[in-house]
Amino acid sequence: MKLKKLLSSLLSTNAAFVILLLLQIFFLLFMVTRLGERFVLVYFLLIVLDIVLLVYITNKNEPISYRMAWIVAISIFPLFGGVSYLYLKLSQQFPKSLDMRNQKQSKELLVQNRSVMDELSCDCPDSLNLARYISAYGLYPVYRNTDIRYFPLGEMQFEALIAELEKAEHFIFLEFFIISKGYMFDTISELLIRKSKAGVDVRLMYDGIGTGMLNSVKPFRRLEENGVKCKVFNPFRPMISSVQNNRDHRKIVVIDGHTAFNGGTNLADEYINRKERFGHWKDTAIMIRGQAVWNYTVMFLQLWGKAESAEIRKFSPPLTAEGNTGGADGFIQPFSDSPLDEEPVGKRVYLELISNARSYVCITTPYLILDEEMTNALGFAAKKGVDVRIITPHIPDKWYVHMIAWNNYERLTAMGVKIYEYTPGFIHAKTCVADGITAVVGTINFDYRSFYLHFECGSVLYDVSVIKDIVADFERTVSASHLITAGECAQRSVVKKIAGAILNIFAPLL
Repeated sequence: MKLKKLLSSLLSTNAAFVILLLLQIFFLLFMVTRLGERFVLVYFLLIVLDIVLLVYITNKNEPISYRMAWIVAISIFPLFGGVSYLYLKLSQQFPKSLDMRNQKQSKELLVQNRSVMDELSCDCPDSLNLARYISAYGLYPVYRNTDIRYFPLGEMQFEALIAELEKAEHFIFLEFFIISKGYMFDTISELLIRKSKAGVDVRLMYDGIGTGMLNSVKPFRRLEENGVKCKVFNPFRPMISSVQNNRDHRKIVVIDGHTAFNGGTNLADEYINRKERFGHWKDTAIMIRGQAVWNYTVMFLQLWGKAESAEIRKFSPPLTAEGNTGGADGFIQPFSDSPLDEEPVGKRVYLELISNARSYVCITTPYLILDEEMTNALGFAAKKGVDVRIITPHIPDKWYVHMIAWNNYERLTAMGVKIYEYTPGFIHAKTCVADGITAVVGTINFDYRSFYLHFECGSVLYDVSVIKDIVADFERTVSASHLITAGECAQRSVVKKIAGAILNIFAPLL
């Protein structure tokens, strides 16, 4: 446990900031003592590099907050800021061709049924443009014949997940950001081993930093020895590279092509409240059955490896999943978001729900690190009379993120947005509902990492009856939360306000 905390501290952005400052001081001393008169020339060249990079960054097609963070960093650290930016940009390891290949493959495998889109146009005309956008730029179709079940807590999802895994006959795909040894993972591991020995194709993919860096390889080695195929996504390497920021933050389970789970829950005991870390852990997820599961099957296999379209088609859903599964209503559109392109699909989906809401918007998120575009969208919706409510954690997992969130509280409450903190502990759920008609459930936080750096996924629900369950759960959570007032924001100490303002500048880099 101490080793995990030490590694987390050493790899944090705060540690990197301090190390960068110390390196600059040592480098300055080295240059003065060793280079003598040549120091002036080297320093001049570094300043020229910084100026060129500042002009380049200012005109680059990136979020203004992200550009501003680098501009400030280079200005504060003239000796190392520009060099660090240049090195990080040149050390990309994910080839753009990977994303282009997936796009081509998606167009072959994920074909939009025109009749379904026509039905959506008739039944949910206000949602048509959003569905078109996700289909065109997220490359994932919208479906009709799909049953959906909502889980307001991780432990409820876990119970259903075990029951569904027991039914698997052909294949099981699992993808998680965090996997930690404990009751939850041990229970699933025994089940996966048993299923693998019974001939089921079992594959488990986990992130190289979220899981692989802070956990022993023994549990995964045991799984592999018993037939379970395990893969580390983007393994951690002890080198400075911007690719280390591109994490697999998705949480996906696909069973036999007809059932899928997605939401905020990882495979660790705190997510099902068998282990307390930050008070009561509140998470959400959905289980879907039917045609839409195909979207999750494809997105898993594309990130898993270099499978060709013909090989992926072998895992297409059975014919029984093509008809109405009984009780299905509305439409669902599972989608993924990649940092390899310049299209922040997840953020655009949230913005569409917020901008088009007429009555209310309900949001749950563990992190509230916003750029100007998102802040203005939330504020403008509130100014138009839309009831905008956001629930965030009262007990944070990262103190500096919570401090930045409070910086956003002050701005948002001043514009009429209602901010609640989940008093019992930590809310990890990522949901957004607009007018009880459209909703998003998935892995996408309201922060820069989810919007721009991570591989993410989620499902957009259009006019699905289960949305009322999500709204009812939100209302119950509000009743257990504390409303942040403008007075509380004003009463914060000057030190906290200044610290929050400074941290907010570098928020895109955290």
